[in-house]
Amino acid sequence: MPPAIAPFLVGLVVAPIAKRLVKPVVRGVIKTSVEIALDVKRAAQEAGEGVHDLAAEVAAEVFADKSDAADAPRPNVVGQGKPGTKTRQATAPAT
Repeated sequence: MPPAIAPFLVGLVVAPIAKRLVKPVVRGVIKTSVEIALDVKRAAQEAGEGVHDLAAEVAAEVFADKSDAADAPRPNVVGQGKPGTKTRQATAPAT
């Protein structure tokens, strides 16, 4: 018998057995990797939503601070008017 026939015959016997054992293992590995990918995708989406929520809150606070600053009464300081306008100085009332 030539030396190549023995490994060939062993391969014919072992291949179907290996197929029955390897297929479930490969299927499990693929299933697990798909589940992990979906979990990572879900976690990234939730993190993104958290960042968007935080950005919206900060933007609302900044807008509120700016509108509060615009609505606050400003002190009447002599010499601080709009550029190009004349400002009047307060005079003391006559007694």
